[in-house]
Amino acid sequence: MLMNTLDATIVNVALATLGREFNVPAVMIEAVVVAYLVSLAVFMPASGWLGDRFGTKRVFLTALTLFVGASALCGLAQSLEQLVAFRVLQGAGGGMLTPVGMAMLYRTFPPQERVAVGRILMFATILGPASGPVLGGFLIERLSWRWAFYVNIPVGIIAFAIGLLFLREHREPAPGRFDLPGFVLGGAGLGLVMFALSEGPQRGWASPQIVVSAVVGAIALVTFVVVELRTPAPMVQLRLLTNRLFGATLSVSFFASAGFIGTLFLVPLFLQEVRGASPLEAGLTTFPEAIGVIVSTQIVARLYPRVGPRRLMAGGLVWMATAITLLALVGLGSDPWIFRGLMFMVGFGMAYVFLPNQAASLATISRADTGRATTFTNIQRQVGAAIGVAALSSVLAVAGSSGGGASDPTAYRAAFLVAALFALTGALLALRVPDAEAAETMRPFPSVPPRPARRLTREA
Repeated sequence: MLMNTLDATIVNVALATLGREFNVPAVMIEAVVVAYLVSLAVFMPASGWLGDRFGTKRVFLTALTLFVGASALCGLAQSLEQLVAFRVLQGAGGGMLTPVGMAMLYRTFPPQERVAVGRILMFATILGPASGPVLGGFLIERLSWRWAFYVNIPVGIIAFAIGLLFLREHREPAPGRFDLPGFVLGGAGLGLVMFALSEGPQRGWASPQIVVSAVVGAIALVTFVVVELRTPAPMVQLRLLTNRLFGATLSVSFFASAGFIGTLFLVPLFLQEVRGASPLEAGLTTFPEAIGVIVSTQIVARLYPRVGPRRLMAGGLVWMATAITLLALVGLGSDPWIFRGLMFMVGFGMAYVFLPNQAASLATISRADTGRATTFTNIQRQVGAAIGVAALSSVLAVAGSSGGGASDPTAYRAAFLVAALFALTGALLALRVPDAEAAETMRPFPSVPPRPARRLTREA
């Protein structure tokens, strides 16, 4: 989880540098981000079955090895095409890391302790966004963009050693058969639709490649839904959506991810392409977002048992939308501390969304379905993030086509407003979340979070 978030934030700061390195417009370099996010979403469905069949520890360590190896290849890439291909491979490893790791934790702790567990997860993932932009800016300026990927290698080696020593295997007695048709249809459909959305502004929405990709991708996704509903052991358990609480929280986190990750994609590009900031300056300006998360996590963990997920998520998303809208309205000559303050606001609102969402989403899911449910949760978050980045990149391309392109501030304002619209949509959907069904997770819990490492050695 740490490496996933560290990698994402470091790469965001490196995008402008990558565009210059490979001599491509900044709006096209989003392929580096989208390829990774789509690959995450494609390979996440397999992680649930693989963990159930071969054991969570074995799958986790294998995925970690793949992620670290692909990171090294990304650092060695000699062209944009190579980098995108290696990012797909990196996403394959990352796509199995997070859901398997989350399933290990949530199998270990009862529902009333999951908010406390969420705090532990939040702190683990905060370290990535907090250190990523600054570390990335420093490495890019002092060494090269390649170190934005090489940095995963020592972290991965340490994580592998810890996992090898402390994690224990967990296998489901009847994991079922591997859903190959679902894996192929889902991956192909999502990949083709995302290709059309990402490349449409550059190639033209009416071009044969875009039209064929969009149509074939849509057909594949519809077929995927039909196949998954009829398969006895589906790759993605779509019937979980009939669980009202689970379905409602998924819809919220989809739009929250689109707005939040889309904003984290836009801000470093805006600072470097429009305001002329260096990678390190962009990282330092993005950094307060993580501080906002740290501060609000403490508040949300105490409010959640009394307030419940619905109002916390709705309020957090309105707060995020307001901060993102203000980012769109800030003048080019404004003090950098205004941007830093607004990034703090974005992070502050984010914890109000994802911590309650994470705790409530599995409240009514059985222990046997936990692995598939966490996989489903992570899939839709990555799909939401990928759609957010691709959509905002398309807005940049279209809005900047008649002006200054990637350096046109008007294009960025339009993109920020679309990101705010994503967050507002999530706020409206949050009002549908039934607090009563999340009551199991709203029981008071100790102010000191539990120590999961000792329990993981017994149960994970």
